[in-house]
Amino acid sequence: MISDKESYKYYVEQDLKAHKLSKLSIYNYWWMDALRFQMRLRKIEYLHNCCRNNFFRRIQLFCLEVLNHRLATRLGFTIPKNVFGPGLCIVHYGTIVVSRFAKVGANCRIHPSTSIGDKDGVPTLGDNVYIGPGAKLYGDIQIGDNVSIGANAVVNKSFPSDVTIVGVPAKILEK
Repeated sequence: MISDKESYKYYVEQDLKAHKLSKLSIYNYWWMDALRFQMRLRKIEYLHNCCRNNFFRRIQLFCLEVLNHRLATRLGFTIPKNVFGPGLCIVHYGTIVVSRFAKVGANCRIHPSTSIGDKDGVPTLGDNVYIGPGAKLYGDIQIGDNVSIGANAVVNKSFPSDVTIVGVPAKILEK
């Protein structure tokens, strides 16, 4: 979770690296909508976690939340703050729904038409997780590190690290 200015810079740097960018250019910011959403999300997380006592920062936070909500609605995202670790890569726009209680580690690559969590419990995902298009993860489950979740997989039980899981319901394809 972003706790200070240095961790904010680290999160942004890792997110850009996940998108294979060395720095954020004006072109990338304005033409890559998912990246723009993500950069605003990181700024919102920073302001929410670190600058809530400053009146002007609260106004800035409110304005960014309104702008990002409008962009999220257009892109089909329901991604709350403080869920994803550094190195998040939202591949492109499309429906992505994430519970605000879910926890996702570093270096997550997430594709459209994905749902994570529901009202009966939320998943906890480790580091270096790839979530294919259309994957659904729900229930009180634990997903280990270095896991690839195949397209349209329905994950409703826990899985260890270093596996590829596919199918409905999901099962281990290979280790």
